[in-house]
Amino acid sequence: MNRTVVVIGGGYGGAAVAKALDEEADVVLVDPKDAFVHAAGALRALVRPDWAGNIFFPYDTLLRRGTVRRERAVAVDPGGVTLASGERMEAAYLVLATGSDYPFPAKMDTDLSGEALRRIHEAHAELAAAGRVLIAGAGPVGLELAGEIKAVWPDKHVTVTDPAGQLVPGFLPEFREELHRQLDALGVELRLGTAPVEQPPAEPGRAKSFTVATTDGGEISADIWFRCYGVRTNGDYLADGRVAVRTPQGRVRVTEALNVEGHDHIYALGDITDVAEAKMAGYAMKHAEVVAENVLAQLRGERPTAAYRPSPVPSALLPLGPGGGVGQMPSPDGPVILPAAAVSAYKGVDLFIGRFAELFGVTRG
Repeated sequence: MNRTVVVIGGGYGGAAVAKALDEEADVVLVDPKDAFVHAAGALRALVRPDWAGNIFFPYDTLLRRGTVRRERAVAVDPGGVTLASGERMEAAYLVLATGSDYPFPAKMDTDLSGEALRRIHEAHAELAAAGRVLIAGAGPVGLELAGEIKAVWPDKHVTVTDPAGQLVPGFLPEFREELHRQLDALGVELRLGTAPVEQPPAEPGRAKSFTVATTDGGEISADIWFRCYGVRTNGDYLADGRVAVRTPQGRVRVTEALNVEGHDHIYALGDITDVAEAKMAGYAMKHAEVVAENVLAQLRGERPTAAYRPSPVPSALLPLGPGGGVGQMPSPDGPVILPAAAVSAYKGVDLFIGRFAELFGVTRG
C-alpha cells in the first residue's frame, strides 16, 4: 500500500501536518526555503536584529521518518507533483499548503535564511536612522509594526495610513476602541480614510526623506516607509487546472474535510483555501489538525470524519510591542476582549518562539 504523503509548502500548516503524519505515513515535505521562517516574529526581528535568528528553524529537525526536499513545485496532478528540477514524485495523498506572500519585513522575500538575516539587519540600520516613519496599511501587520517601532524608539514619529474609515472591520467596537487608546498613548498618528496618492519615491525599508500627497488633500512627510498591505496567494503550480480551478482571488475551493473539491485524497490548508476567515497562522495550524486526522483515518482504512468549521466571530491576538496589544477570542458566551497584559503573556513576550522550538525539536534561549 502506497503511504506516501507529499506536503507542498513548509509554512505553519504544512510543517504542522507533516509532523503530525510523520509516524504513520511516508511524508515528503517540499519547500524551496532552507529553513522554516516564523513570520509572526519578523517585525520584532526588524527592530531587534540581535534577536532575529530566533525566527529561523531548521527543517532537518522537523521529521524523524520523513524527508524534506528543498525544491519548488511547478505542477500537480491527481497522482503526484512535478518539481522545478523536472522530477515527478508520485503520491497517494497530496496536501497543498503553499500559503501566501506578503511584503517584507512581515514576510521574507528570499528562500535563503542567511540572506534574509542580512536584509533584516540592513533594514534595521535604515529604520534606526529615520526620525519619521510612514506605514501604509492599518491592518494587524501595520499596527503591530507601529507598536514594535515605538517599543524600541518611542521618540520616532510614526504615521499609519489606510483608505478604510475604521480599524480592523469585523471586530467588536471594544477591540477597536482599545486599539485606538493604546495607539494614542504610544503617540502613533493614525490617518484613516486616506492613503498616499502615489507610492513614495523611495524603496520600502530604505531611508530617504520624502513628502507625498494623500487622497484627502493633505500630505505626509517621512524619512522611511513600509508597505503593509498586498497579500498574494502562492498557487502558480495549479495554473493548468488539473487539480483545481482557483477562485478569482487565487484560492482553492475545499470541503468541510478540507479536501480539494473533487478529490478525496488531495487536501488544502491555510491561506490557499477559500475558507471564509482571516488568513492567519493559527487558523492554518487548526486546518493541519483536521487534515492530519483525515489522512490518518484513510491510511488505516477508516472513513475520515474530521470537519473544519470556521468560527463565526473573528479572533486575533494583536501585540503592540512586547507589553501592549489587545485580543479578541471566542468563548461559550460570545467573544471576549483580552487586555494588554493577557496578550503580552500569551504572545507578545516571545511571539510563540517556544512553541515552534518544541515543534522543530530545538532549544531557543
